[in-house]
Amino acid sequence: MSGKNAEVIIAVENGIGVLTLNRPEGLNALTLDMVHTIKQQLEHWAGDDSVAAVAIQGAGEKAFCAGGDIRALYDSYKSGGTLHRVFFEDEYALDLAIHNYSKPVVSLMNGFVMGGGMGVAQAASVRVVSDRARLAMPETGIGFFPDVGATYFLGRLPGRLGEYLALTGAQMGAGDAIYAGLADVYLSEADFQQMPGLLAELDLSSVETVKAGLGQRRQGALEAPVACLLPVIAEVFSKDTVPEIRDALVALVENESKSESVRSWAEKTLSIMSARSPMGMAVALELVHRGRELSLADSFALEMHLVLQWFDEGDIVEGIRALIVDKDKSPHWQPATLDELDPARVKAFFDGFSV
Repeated sequence: MSGKNAEVIIAVENGIGVLTLNRPEGLNALTLDMVHTIKQQLEHWAGDDSVAAVAIQGAGEKAFCAGGDIRALYDSYKSGGTLHRVFFEDEYALDLAIHNYSKPVVSLMNGFVMGGGMGVAQAASVRVVSDRARLAMPETGIGFFPDVGATYFLGRLPGRLGEYLALTGAQMGAGDAIYAGLADVYLSEADFQQMPGLLAELDLSSVETVKAGLGQRRQGALEAPVACLLPVIAEVFSKDTVPEIRDALVALVENESKSESVRSWAEKTLSIMSARSPMGMAVALELVHRGRELSLADSFALEMHLVLQWFDEGDIVEGIRALIVDKDKSPHWQPATLDELDPARVKAFFDGFSV
């Protein structure tokens, strides 16, 4: 057990190891200490026969986990520290360990699930969403790229959804998450309030029995708004470069033969992309393309290869400054526009990586 004020509350309830991310005022954003605590506890429970499965949840009602504590990474980098490197190395190691864990791991996605939170949640073998779940990889908005294994899990989504989510940071509700394959089971808010006790009533002998047991509680069909947009998303985001994607969106907006809903979506998507880091989007697109062919371990290795360059050469320091530190919301991206993107510079970030 751990105290109620700990950043990660550790408990065992009826054979379920429960990890509660406990920084609700910070949307349960991960610190390095939290990463270490979770990994050490998982290692301990792996050898404990009294623990049949693990549940990971977020404290409070707003978020499962909205990412990493990026302000701390910024402060370390600006002061000449190494936290920005150590954090990503250890965070990726944790995510990979959850992916490969020997017992069922259930992620209880309620509220915001973003960035580093997606890394933990998607690594779980049983991914559960509630009515209030909002999943996203919004990294290009702070001058970064989707990481924590997104190279792998976005690269395997249907109909170019991976490219769309990576570049825009669009949020997905429960129905969209199930449809896209980013969640396995939907439970009502009432069922979520009974967690993790509800898990203890199930057959915990395998991932399949846990999914089946939770699935029996689902009632009715979920709407998935993104399904209607999938054909146009596939058409637009199959382009080879971000400027070509931008041009395809412009063409949709100007095409009066298209439905109002499609033109409205294209216009909104253009507006979102116009505020995002051109270099971040270009690298994100390349990552998703490569992710279709890379193993999980190699996907993490490629992301780390990029991280080791990104604080010096990418847009993340400027993005955190503008959005988190100074809050002027006017980042000076390098380059400033998509038309100024140099394909050779994008390629250079990937040079030297091999599998």
